[in-house]
Order: sequence, then C-alpha cells, then structure tokens
Amino acid sequence: MSEATRELMAQRFRSFLPVVVDLETGGFNPERDAILEIAAVTLTMDPDGNLMPDATYAYHVQPFSGANVEQSALDFTGIKLDDPLRQQVALSEAEALGEIFRPVRKAIKSHGCTRAVLVGHNAAFDHGFLNAAVTRCGIKRNPFHPFSSFDTASLSGLAYGQTVLARACRAAGIPFDNHEAHSARYDTERTAELFCAIVNRYKDLGGWTLAQREQGLEDL
Repeated sequence: MSEATRELMAQRFRSFLPVVVDLETGGFNPERDAILEIAAVTLTMDPDGNLMPDATYAYHVQPFSGANVEQSALDFTGIKLDDPLRQQVALSEAEALGEIFRPVRKAIKSHGCTRAVLVGHNAAFDHGFLNAAVTRCGIKRNPFHPFSSFDTASLSGLAYGQTVLARACRAAGIPFDNHEAHSARYDTERTAELFCAIVNRYKDLGGWTLAQREQGLEDL
C-alpha cells in the first residue's frame, strides 16, 4: 500500500479502521447467552479511494462455562453443537477473540489508524456480545472502540430503502444465497461488500469530496 493510499484510509473515518463483524449466538442476552461463531473482515482501500474487503477471519466458538443456548437459536442458524468436526476446531471464547484481535491490530497499524470501529448489520447486537465477551475474558487491549459503530441496516435503509441484509445486498447488486446465510463467515463477507458499496457510492456521487471541502472551509 502506498503512503498516499494509507493516508486516505487514515483520514476517511477520522483515524478509525472499519472492521466488519458478525456473531452467531445462542440467544439475545450478551451476558447469559453463548457466542457460537465469530467472523471479522478487515477492509482496505485502493489508490482511487475505493473501500474494499481485505481478509476474512472466522471461528467456531465453544460456549463459555454456564452459558445458555436456546434451541430456537440453533434451529435458526443451523449450528449443531455436537457435530464432531465443529468440536475439533471450536476455540474457547478467549482464544477466538485473540485470533480475531491479532490481525485487526495489525491492520490498524498498517493503515495508519488508531483504533478499529465495528461495522455490523444491526451493529448494536454484535457490539453488545463482543463487549460482554471481552469483559468476561478479562481482555485489556480491545482494538475496537467501546461504543461507536457503523450499522449497515441503517445505512442500507438510507441508500437502498432496504434494511434486511439479503434484500439490501440484492438492491446493491451483491449476490446473496439464503442457504448460506446465518453463518458468521458468510454474513460478515456480504455485510463487508454492502458497507463498501454504500461508502463507495457516496464517494462517486461527490459526497466524500464535498465533505472534505466543507471540512477545509471550517478549518479556515
């Protein structure tokens, strides 16, 4: 990555690096219910200032001790906790967070940013579970901002008039396979494409150039 491109990315979101995150869980309560899958997609930028997906990291997660898992959540996601292959590869919550946070920190540094900001479809849900897991695991260096996030459900409602991930992707011209949905890896990769499409569309319409110009006038 050239220094000019690195500077573009660092400037675009006020030194924050957007990282797309999706979690599949055993329910809706972040304090009580298990994280079953976690995935993250780091983003990068081309020399023209277009945002694009970079790398995907995805892991099966073992429910923490005493965690609740609702059968309705398993029915919805299709996750089988007793699958032998899953049991072989699933990581503890702390291990999974470590595997996600390590490349995120590296991406923050390589793009000249200071912190990651979570991007999610209905981001408050994923952010709540992520923060609860960080606290539970006693992690001191969380690379993500503790409360700021970008929500693609809201952004796609603005850009395309759609808030459901599958419908928003199709409105943006992004193929979406309902049979692959509700896997953390698949949903994160589609959400990353959707977020990039919205940001790049705004830039192509002149919005980012206008924002830069207005900021320049404010600084005079």
